[in-house]
Amino acid sequence: MVGCNSRLDTLQAAVLRVKLRHLDGYAAARQKAADFYDAGLAGVPGIQTPVRRPESTHVFHQYTLRVAHGRRDALAEHLKVLGIPTMIYYPLPLHRQLAYRSERYPDGCFPVAEQLCAEVLSLPMHTELSPDTQDLIIQAIKSFLKS
Repeated sequence: MVGCNSRLDTLQAAVLRVKLRHLDGYAAARQKAADFYDAGLAGVPGIQTPVRRPESTHVFHQYTLRVAHGRRDALAEHLKVLGIPTMIYYPLPLHRQLAYRSERYPDGCFPVAEQLCAEVLSLPMHTELSPDTQDLIIQAIKSFLKS
């Protein structure tokens, strides 16, 4: 059903009011973590890190990779076995979701969206992510891709 997602109640608004004072610091911590992932995964075959544009910034609410050659699900399972959480936030393109499904948009009509939904995998990303934890994640990805 097409609708509205509105989760901000009074209590959450009060917490947000306090957290907003720290927003720039949170964004900087996430950008630093993204820089670490970018450096550690640079040049790894089969992985594409998020694209960044020099004329803009990114707060990295998510750090999402593209995993080539149909290996996304196997990589996610490998990381899960090692206790590393991952997430596929967008498993279906919009035209395949029940609320938007239509005969006007059959499978294959949005090939890029369909391909991305099959390839994307988000790694742990938060303001307290340590370089040691990230290095463990990066090494786990590299070891999987060598196999």
